[in-house]
Amino acid sequence: MKVLGTPGPLTPLLYTNSLPFSYPHSSPSIFSSAKHCHNLHKSMAACIDTSRTTNPSQLSQHPNMSQPDENHFRYGNLCRPLFPNHVSSEPFNKNHTKTVPTRKIVDFPFEEEEAEEEVGALWLTMKEEARLDVEQEPILSSYYYSSILSQNSLESALANHLSIKLCISSLPSGTLFDIFMAVLMEDQGIIQAVKEDLKAAKERDPACISYVHCFLNYKGFLACQAHRVAHNLWSQGRKVLALLIQNRVSEVFAVDIHPGAKIGSGILLDHATGVVVGETAVIGNNVSILHNVTLGGTGKASGDRHPKIGDGVLIGAGTCILGNIKIGDGAKIGAGSVVLKEVPPRTTAVGNPARLIGGRDNPIKLDRIPSFTMDHTSHITEWSDYVI
Repeated sequence: MKVLGTPGPLTPLLYTNSLPFSYPHSSPSIFSSAKHCHNLHKSMAACIDTSRTTNPSQLSQHPNMSQPDENHFRYGNLCRPLFPNHVSSEPFNKNHTKTVPTRKIVDFPFEEEEAEEEVGALWLTMKEEARLDVEQEPILSSYYYSSILSQNSLESALANHLSIKLCISSLPSGTLFDIFMAVLMEDQGIIQAVKEDLKAAKERDPACISYVHCFLNYKGFLACQAHRVAHNLWSQGRKVLALLIQNRVSEVFAVDIHPGAKIGSGILLDHATGVVVGETAVIGNNVSILHNVTLGGTGKASGDRHPKIGDGVLIGAGTCILGNIKIGDGAKIGAGSVVLKEVPPRTTAVGNPARLIGGRDNPIKLDRIPSFTMDHTSHITEWSDYVI
């Protein structure tokens, strides 16, 4: 899947002749010394990472090496279905093998090398967060070991976690792991978007206590990443498999995103329950969407029939945006609104049917990115005299 646009905050050029956006205060980036951190911890990570096929009995042959708790391996077995893996034992086609794909060694441009270093630094941070969580709650040690500490990369951890969440008796986790891992290793743009989505949750949601907390527990984040894989498959013409993943995500996470929809990076699906996104919808970068939001079509017309959401947009809870309409960059849609017409950039629309704050001819312009501020109520005092 190709990430729409360039990840990162909106450029102030969108706001010519107006006050620049004021970005929310954030602590120094953990990625500033990514390359040094990555190299420093390579050996440490190697000591912790184990293969998915490691035989625990072989570990005891080295008494001088630190031994993982046997409960970790027992827990790993419990995470898998107890039925025979009939599906994954059969190849999809004559060219399919069940080996985990490996990344080809190529000369990356400098920017891609830096991006990989940032992902590596984030992964090391998540592992350290996992260790601290286990110290506080030892009862979760097996879960954290299987999900994070035993994995050797962000890709393998994500593929493993999604495969366990979405598996059923006739579609074992091993089969899903192969599917997810193959796509993640093939399309590195997805893993860059994963990094931006993790940062979005950590920076915009005060309830998010850590990156690993989001990774393990945020169903909006997990649904979005599963969609990225499904969209990749859909783009390759593997529509039946993509639609199956969509169905499983809808059943497990209560988020229904058609695999044909295009989604950028830095996406926050806050709470996420009841989010519905249609086939031809497009969502830009750095967008925040609350629960029970529908990006839908109208009537039975086929073709391009769903909304196009610009960069930096905030969509409040319970909102319906219907039809092939454009929501401009940096716009805000108030909770419970029904939007049927285009919303200009940097404006606020609210109501059923939605109308612009300040009027259609002279709408009030926002001077901050609403998806970053997550401000849902400041427009009320300028629009209504409602008092409780």
